[in-house]
Amino acid sequence: MRSKSFNAILGLSILSVLVAGARLAKAMAAEPAQSADLEARLQSLNSIFSDEWEFEMRENPTYASRIGDYRYNDQLGDFSVAAILRREKEMKDFLDRLDKIDVTGFPEQAKLSRTLLQRRLQYALEQIASKDYEMPFDQFNGYHLELAEMPPNVPVDTVKHFEDYVARLRQIPTSLDQAIERARLGEKDDLMPPKYLLEETAAQCDAIAAPAGEQNAFAAVLKSMPSTLSAEDRNRLHDEIVKAIDTEVRPAYVRIGKFIREEYAPHGRTEPGIWALPDGDARYREYVRLRTTTDMTPEQIHELGLAEVKKIEGQMNAIAKQQGYADWKAYGAAIRDNPKMMASSRQQILETYRKYIAQMQAKLPDLFGVLPKSRLEVVPVETFREKEAAAAEYQEGTPDGSRPGRVYVNTGDFEHRSLPEMEPTAYHEGVPGHHMQGAIAQEMTDLPAFRRHVFYNAYGEGWALYAEQLGKEVGFYQEPANDFERLGSDLFRAARLVEDTGVHYKRWTRQQMVKYFEDNSLEEGADLQAEVDRYIVWPGQALSYKIGQLKFIELRERARKEFGDKFDIRAFHDEMLDGGAMPLDVLDERTNEWIAKIKAGK
Repeated sequence: MRSKSFNAILGLSILSVLVAGARLAKAMAAEPAQSADLEARLQSLNSIFSDEWEFEMRENPTYASRIGDYRYNDQLGDFSVAAILRREKEMKDFLDRLDKIDVTGFPEQAKLSRTLLQRRLQYALEQIASKDYEMPFDQFNGYHLELAEMPPNVPVDTVKHFEDYVARLRQIPTSLDQAIERARLGEKDDLMPPKYLLEETAAQCDAIAAPAGEQNAFAAVLKSMPSTLSAEDRNRLHDEIVKAIDTEVRPAYVRIGKFIREEYAPHGRTEPGIWALPDGDARYREYVRLRTTTDMTPEQIHELGLAEVKKIEGQMNAIAKQQGYADWKAYGAAIRDNPKMMASSRQQILETYRKYIAQMQAKLPDLFGVLPKSRLEVVPVETFREKEAAAAEYQEGTPDGSRPGRVYVNTGDFEHRSLPEMEPTAYHEGVPGHHMQGAIAQEMTDLPAFRRHVFYNAYGEGWALYAEQLGKEVGFYQEPANDFERLGSDLFRAARLVEDTGVHYKRWTRQQMVKYFEDNSLEEGADLQAEVDRYIVWPGQALSYKIGQLKFIELRERARKEFGDKFDIRAFHDEMLDGGAMPLDVLDERTNEWIAKIKAGK
């Protein structure tokens, strides 16, 4: 006979089963509702991504054209102060919408996309709040240059696209007048670039305005007219383009050159450092934060730069002594004094870059599991900006492959351009550097559009500098001079940490900057002068290279330590690239999550 206590327990057990069953039934009934709620929230987030991207394309038509969205191909965009303030309000509205999204239960990529768009919008709003738009002209990133670099980045395959281009040419006078409006506000607010660099900017405007008709930079599209166009259309479009250039574009550039020279430049600041602007010290700290995506202080970066310079110079000394020279300065001078080490023509420079890119492409499967499909070509920098342009730079192609990625190479002053230094630069700008990273991001169609095209200086430039050393790891830099120049490239980026913080934080003069570069880099002549002036007008950007490179090296060593013999360089590189560009602090956290997931066997 069972006891009363047993019967009580049995009753409780039956009751528990009934209660649990009821809860299970209730939970099962709730699951569809929870699933529907999750789906609705995800749809709301994706709607924001879509709306915000449409906003970016609509408001930045030339950028849209550059990445293959031709819906606004006949527009330059409104960059009046009123339009900028309108955009500010719209971006705040997007942030409000993002803040209201509950991301509970979201996939990792969806959460990351939300975080990255929030950061992107906040960055843009901070730039507006600091009134960066009131300094539209300088010799390196000025709006006059941005417009003049448009021709290679527009489609030229149909009558409609040529007509769109004519429409854009006719809008240039208004667009430049809007830039003048912003510059005048900057003058009132004491937000001015250095006077001597504005004088160079005026000269650039004159150089763009001078060539007439088919010889003008804006007429470059005429060389690409397809044979499929009728003779009537070809003649008509030719005449319309030439007329727009000679009657509207060139006079507008003459006018803006006159404005800068006579009205704007005389009020330019006399000190090179941004500290001379109102709230200049705070402004620089903010640029450091935004462009390195770290919480490092200018003082920390300056000290890091000094330490890196010392370390790299020691490595360069080792190679120099192996080659029979007293130190790295002596070996560097010997390379530059050797005519065989210098380019003999513009064409040789282009061919040298193409050679190094081709040999690296053959090695990419050893370093990556995922390879880009987009093509890459090497082309010369436009002659009107050779003097101020860097040795090389990359511009992304279109996602559909109709325009390949391009490495623009400065072939000016060719007899003073070192051939050995072109090897690391080819890997930096091409593969496995900017093109590799940018093309893979473009091809990740499962990510929101903004993540496929966003660029963070510290991530993108850090990756490209890290890519230079990958050539060493796969057996390149066979010539001692090339390996020496690889280290010289690294030294150059380390010295930038000192230069940038020196002028904008420690209040160096321009001559101090020049002297430090002369003592601690292989740069010389026009390139050295152009680099110094670049840092002066683009505070914080030059910090991103070395800070980013060191982060990729740190993450790689972290993964190697955690995985031991199971570390796979291809898997690591794929992980670094398969989320698109992102702030370094986000990349660090994401890498930790990846390591934990792999170790857990997930």
